[in-house]
Amino acid sequence: MIQTEQIEKLVERRASARQGGGPARIQAQHDKGKLTARERLELLLDPGSFEEYDMFVQHRCTNFGMDKQHYDGDGVVTGCGTVDGRPVYVFAQDFTVSGGSLSKTMSEKICKVMDMALRAGAPCIGLNDSGGARIQEGIDALAGYGEIFERNILSSGVIPQISGIFGPCAGGAVYSPALTDFTLMVKNTSYMFLTGPAVVKSVTGEVVDQEQLGGASVHASKSGVAHFAAQDEKEGIETIKKLLSYIPQNNMETAPERPSSDPVGRVDDALNSIIPDSPNKAYDMYAVIRSIVDDGDFFEIHKDFAKNIIVGFAHMNGRSVGVVANQPAVLAGVLDINASRKAARFVRFCDAFNIPLVTLVDVPGFLCGTQQEYGAIITNGAKLLYAYGEATVPKVTVTLRKGYGGAHIVMSCKQLRGDVNYAWPSAQIAVMGADGAVNVLYAKEIKADPEHAKEIFEQKKQEYEELFSNPYQAAMKGYIDDIIEPRNTRFRVIRALEQLASKRADVPAKKHDNLPL
Repeated sequence: MIQTEQIEKLVERRASARQGGGPARIQAQHDKGKLTARERLELLLDPGSFEEYDMFVQHRCTNFGMDKQHYDGDGVVTGCGTVDGRPVYVFAQDFTVSGGSLSKTMSEKICKVMDMALRAGAPCIGLNDSGGARIQEGIDALAGYGEIFERNILSSGVIPQISGIFGPCAGGAVYSPALTDFTLMVKNTSYMFLTGPAVVKSVTGEVVDQEQLGGASVHASKSGVAHFAAQDEKEGIETIKKLLSYIPQNNMETAPERPSSDPVGRVDDALNSIIPDSPNKAYDMYAVIRSIVDDGDFFEIHKDFAKNIIVGFAHMNGRSVGVVANQPAVLAGVLDINASRKAARFVRFCDAFNIPLVTLVDVPGFLCGTQQEYGAIITNGAKLLYAYGEATVPKVTVTLRKGYGGAHIVMSCKQLRGDVNYAWPSAQIAVMGADGAVNVLYAKEIKADPEHAKEIFEQKKQEYEELFSNPYQAAMKGYIDDIIEPRNTRFRVIRALEQLASKRADVPAKKHDNLPL
């Protein structure tokens, strides 16, 4: 028979473990505007669904007096629960215990829950708040990071992996979030960098604070490391929950469907007049996206990074889709290094997890100049080309206006196994725009008659526009499946997706690909 004192000890031990580093450190966490690990999990998971593992694990280090500092759980809370009734596996680092620093036993706890997620075929969510490797453990702590990274790699493309950065994440610790599918940061309280401000100053002489070096705003807008930058932790948790609603549990399933009362056949007359008369005038692609998706609800990814291209999730007839669209209102929608890798990463995620792709094209080309060439625009542009060509999920493409040169090819054209390719009557599909083409094709003729140069230019430009400033040449050759009225875009895209729902694609057997990194 279990003795009463044994039960009382268990209850006391559990209560102590839930206190982490103790009330004083919990209060210090709150004073910084941060929640504790358990408070974050409580917000994330459905009430009463959390099943905790390894609550009583303690570190085994005896160096530098660590044998006198023991806490149950050793700085990370791990387990499983549900979000909107769907299973997820989680770990949340506890900054109140040794600053959340990673020990060998902490890494073992994290690896255990990652292995369980992979076996169960469920998303794995890591909430990071750690000062880095536990210095007292030396190489053991580094080995622990290596074990985590290997599991990130093995899980990639099999189960969704999401990282929430809710405090410091520095040194080798940043590589686990970088290996996951989506990274969220919180403004003013989280940061990520390989080397801190003090080291940067000593090595380069540059004076910079933590926020400037690796804050949420920096990584969301400049580096692209963060997909989301939340105003506070509660918004961050809600963002993760919403993200989960668009994606499947694993690579063998499809994303959950969401009932919608938005009619499949809904038309929008405003789309018939959204393209400006001037080909050089901008318009807002967000208006097109919201017009064609269910209830106008679009969940954008990487909102503040490479704004010349838009990526995100939506539902069409209740089914989750990934949307990729050029944004004419930013840099004319041109493709550059950052836009190419942003879109390529998103396309590959959608392909790995069976999410159909809807591509809206209005692209004048690739950004030119020495900065882009020296930065390897060729290689980075090839990433997007490779991602689309490799993808086997249903791919529906609509060219709204410009589709010029290599950029036309890259944006899911028919030759990259685009399944259904539509065009609006305003589409212009050609090697280049009219001005550039005339200057190349008729340079000698124009130069030979300077008195009538302007007249010749305008005449030849008109001829070129009549030939290529419409989608009929592409349609005549079968490169465009149909030219559609803009107001009917929602219906035509949904019908195409429904027809492609049972799509099967054969690819050559290989160990793995070798995309241009």
